[in-house]
Amino acid sequence: MTELHTREASTGTEDRSRPRAVLPALCATQITSWGIVYYAFPVLNPEITADTGWSTGLTMAAFSLALVVSGIAGIRVGRIIDLRGPRTVMTAGSAVCVLSLVIVASAPNLAVFFTGWLLAGFAMSATFYQPAFAAITRWWAPDHVRALTIVTLAGGLASTVFAPLTAALADHLTWRTTYLVLAAILAAVTIPAHALALRAPWPPAPPAPTHTDGTPRTVVRSRPFLLLAFAFTLSAFATYAAVIALVPLLLERGYTTSQAAWALGLGGAGQTLGRTLYAPLARRTGTTTRTVVLVALGSLTTAALALIPGPYGLMIAASIAAGTVRGNLTLLQATAVTDRWGTRHYGRLSGLLSAPAMTASAVAPFAAALCAPPLGGYPELFVALAALGLVAALISAATSVRAA
Repeated sequence: MTELHTREASTGTEDRSRPRAVLPALCATQITSWGIVYYAFPVLNPEITADTGWSTGLTMAAFSLALVVSGIAGIRVGRIIDLRGPRTVMTAGSAVCVLSLVIVASAPNLAVFFTGWLLAGFAMSATFYQPAFAAITRWWAPDHVRALTIVTLAGGLASTVFAPLTAALADHLTWRTTYLVLAAILAAVTIPAHALALRAPWPPAPPAPTHTDGTPRTVVRSRPFLLLAFAFTLSAFATYAAVIALVPLLLERGYTTSQAAWALGLGGAGQTLGRTLYAPLARRTGTTTRTVVLVALGSLTTAALALIPGPYGLMIAASIAAGTVRGNLTLLQATAVTDRWGTRHYGRLSGLLSAPAMTASAVAPFAAALCAPPLGGYPELFVALAALGLVAALISAATSVRAA
């Protein structure tokens, strides 16, 4: 059994130039894109529903539609980046992001509101982590784990920066004007950053690893790829359902809304911490072992939240631990393709691998809310999610790429 580690996945890439402007530019654009397109919505949604009379379920459905479209469109985006590089795709994506927010802000009815978010889904696929990861992996391999960590650490600040900023704007402006101001910020930061910083020559694709057939068609039909996609989908569903359900879980146990919000927020801080730990973990563990351990830890932290009723400090510790695992899981998925099949078709394979997981994460909040009552409550829901995560860990044990 042979597992392709990071340095082996990038054979022939050591001499590639690493454009200096790319990393700081992508850090800035990930903070801004995630902060405005993703994190501003939950802040503004109560005002949107109050002003328009649209139900929360319908506005959330529009937002979830964007996430599903992003996952599906990401497959094509990854293939384009493999062939042509990220500059055109990410610059165009930024422009479409701005347009989509203008449509959302000016929507006179739900049909136009849904259209804006549908367009935003295509824009997300061209501006969020997946295209940035594809660019970094090609330019930075074999040291791409360090670069990926830096960008995801920056992305982790998106909610810290833009949730308060959005709330501050909404205190003085309508939700429509707030979105227009945010769209202007998005245009000012991301369009020139992608257009100017991503101009470096796109390196030729490295050869496929010698131990495996690197043809994308063959890879995506292989047992390891299919099982890995299934494991990541189950894990993503369990993880994101638990994140969204944490607040109602704590409220059901008698904690205040403020206490529940702090637990959720400190879990986000744990996520940032987790991303700093991934590189040393990657150096000390094999690909499959690391996958099994991290997915299993996700299951265990979910189980801990289900089984620990208190005290509050212990719940905070469990939330931080869960966040730490989530931070590692982000980078685990970012490196999964490289570690097994090299960087040659990273964008396409990564898009195919992440599409079902992104779809699962989009529907998880709704499914969790629907499943909690028949299961008996949120503690029981968390037990079920932990079991689902454990199944994902068991499946991931069979994702090693064998030598030919």
